[in-house]
Amino acid sequence: MSLTLADADTLRHALATAVVVPVTPYHADGTPDWSAYAALIARLIDSGISVITPNGNTGEFYALSPAEARQALETAAKVASAGGEPGGEHSVEVLAGVGHDLATAIEAARHAQDHGAHMIMIHQPVHPYVSAEGWVDYHAAIAAAVPDLGIVLYIRDERRTGAHIAALADRAPNVIGVKYGVRDATKFAAVARDAGLGRMTWLAGAAELTAPAFWAVGAHGFTSGLANVSPALALGMLGALRNNDFHEAMRTWEAVRRFEELRLADGSADNVSVVKEALAQLGLCRADVRPPSRPLPEDIKREISGILRSWVLA
Repeated sequence: MSLTLADADTLRHALATAVVVPVTPYHADGTPDWSAYAALIARLIDSGISVITPNGNTGEFYALSPAEARQALETAAKVASAGGEPGGEHSVEVLAGVGHDLATAIEAARHAQDHGAHMIMIHQPVHPYVSAEGWVDYHAAIAAAVPDLGIVLYIRDERRTGAHIAALADRAPNVIGVKYGVRDATKFAAVARDAGLGRMTWLAGAAELTAPAFWAVGAHGFTSGLANVSPALALGMLGALRNNDFHEAMRTWEAVRRFEELRLADGSADNVSVVKEALAQLGLCRADVRPPSRPLPEDIKREISGILRSWVLA
């Protein structure tokens, strides 16, 4: 069975939103706290988030074991199918992160499908030697293994062109979206048009600080780690962009700017640590991260406290 045109259109429409990557909380002994994970996802859904990405980078995908990644997907899918809190009625799509070698990625994709996911996001290959042809082959093989799932590409490599994406989409018609993580709106505009702007849903894959500029040239959604802390800020920006109210969108941009700059510093070294510290200060989970992330120094923790007060969250 292959993804029908109607189902592909439905998924493309669903993807045009604030797509949130939940963090993976840990117990004091370093094992995942699945109860806290479920509660965080329910909080997102009950706040109005409609697409979540278990096993994304903000979820420390590369620091999880295969068994932990499977549990993350299963927990997220269970909460999503329930519509958030027990008795919830929200409609939620799970966009499951998959990656690593081909066999592992395909196994994870099929596992996600078995647990009700309709879409997968394929992480950018981390192999040190990536050819353009090999990049297409890698994604095409995963897409072919799950032909009735929607495929979302995660692109962080500026060498990937619109022609590469178009060639992949020709081979894999279930490619429905692109999470474009290169922080260059001009390049994004060219890549999206060369690949086919209306052929798939394009997301600003580097979160809120890139969302207004990317939206102006063709994005119809963005990814967010910030929403773990404040779903309202992410949804506020989304609403403003949908209404073409760039003044209001930039007001949110200014409000979240310093928080996102802390996450971006030193090559995004503290990307996850900043989000988890904020959640810990709100009493929602522990701040622990796994190497190669790090615990934050006290001065950054104090700055996060000030940001949360400015958002009227603490």
